[in-house]
Amino acid sequence: MTNIQLKWFSSTENAPWTERGAAEAEIPGTEGAAPANLTVTDDIYQTLEGFGGCFNELGYAVLCHLPEDERARVMHNLFHPEGEQRFSICRLPIGASDYALDWYSLNETDGDYAMQHFSIERDRQLLIPYIKEALALNPELKLFASPWSPPTWMKFPKAYNYGTLRWEPEILAAYALYFVKFVEAYRQEGITIHQVHVQNEVVADQKFPSCVWTGEQLKIFIRDYLGPAFEEHGLDTEIWLGTINAPEPWDEWLKKKSSDYDAFAGVVLGDPEAYKYVKGVGYQWAGKHAIQRTVQSYPELRYMQTENECGDGENTWFYAKYIFGLYQHYFMNGVNAYIYWNMALAPKGRSTWGWEQNSMLTIDPASRQTIRNPEYYVMKHFSRFAAPGSVRIGLKGPWSGHAVAFRTPEGKLTLVIANPYREARMLHLQSGSSLITFKLEAESFHTLVLG
Repeated sequence: MTNIQLKWFSSTENAPWTERGAAEAEIPGTEGAAPANLTVTDDIYQTLEGFGGCFNELGYAVLCHLPEDERARVMHNLFHPEGEQRFSICRLPIGASDYALDWYSLNETDGDYAMQHFSIERDRQLLIPYIKEALALNPELKLFASPWSPPTWMKFPKAYNYGTLRWEPEILAAYALYFVKFVEAYRQEGITIHQVHVQNEVVADQKFPSCVWTGEQLKIFIRDYLGPAFEEHGLDTEIWLGTINAPEPWDEWLKKKSSDYDAFAGVVLGDPEAYKYVKGVGYQWAGKHAIQRTVQSYPELRYMQTENECGDGENTWFYAKYIFGLYQHYFMNGVNAYIYWNMALAPKGRSTWGWEQNSMLTIDPASRQTIRNPEYYVMKHFSRFAAPGSVRIGLKGPWSGHAVAFRTPEGKLTLVIANPYREARMLHLQSGSSLITFKLEAESFHTLVLG
């Protein structure tokens, strides 16, 4: 291996993030060498904007249970450009997400169309300190935001959970102003909101804060209200069509209406006046079924996986294997960024409405200790050596369905690959003139850095 610069990191359930010596790989002789089963091609695809998670109240509340030095270490590992994860783009809610301590909006004064009572005072308790700690570690961190629910007086029925936006001109204008006030208020806190996504999970009629939108409604709101409001107030914050989802079971939803490309992206982006305001599309959950068609139709736009699927609070290696497949699916279909959901939660990850979900980190308030969960390592295999500005490059061969490759700004190859099978298998990697063989352990993840 003297002529090849190689770093190799592997993870199994019992040995996560193990640095493997270059000597463990093999450069076979030309005679009798097994043919390549994964080849790096010269094809160039999308530019990577990065990885991140979502700032939620329950996450910061549990982080505050840690001793000061341990919390500093955790935050460094998540956000510092030389940490373990190196997050570069993160999400925050506008008002309460379903992982807030309780439900709220930023203006519950009924009929306040001028937004005179708009306030982010609640956010100063937990969200803003959380974000500022991250920005202190990485001032270049990009932020995007979305509401889970509009203020209740703007909805029918008048509640945070369930319902729709009241479709009245004065409500629509006031809601666009609500977004403007949010961006401006955070700017006054020294926090730049780089993007807004109009609604979290546009088809989620849920027991947690939510609001259902149709594609036609999104088109009208962006075209006639939100886009012009941002222009009028001189905001350079991007407007994204997101976050597009669909509830499970998928087949039952399709019997009622479609939530794929035709119902949302096709409707909004097909209108030239709405399109001119949209800089990208955010997909999550069953929105994964529409990403390919959207990228194919609008390759000039940017794309994001906006919320990693959240599991059941058990944080198993089995589910981490499924999550690896989501990363691979989204990147191979064109996203520029991949966003995890809750970065840190208490054991079982229970929301205030009772749903238990996975997290990258589990923090036990009683023991004040941090546990790195399997999905922490899935993220690290992607984010650690694939910096913003990297470009995805082509792969071919039998292993390409389990791999993603990036060319970094420094010219290095970062290959992320999984062996999901129950037995070890051999990877014969062809990169340029080099053929290198790796033994991939059963049910394992790997990051290979060449160059």
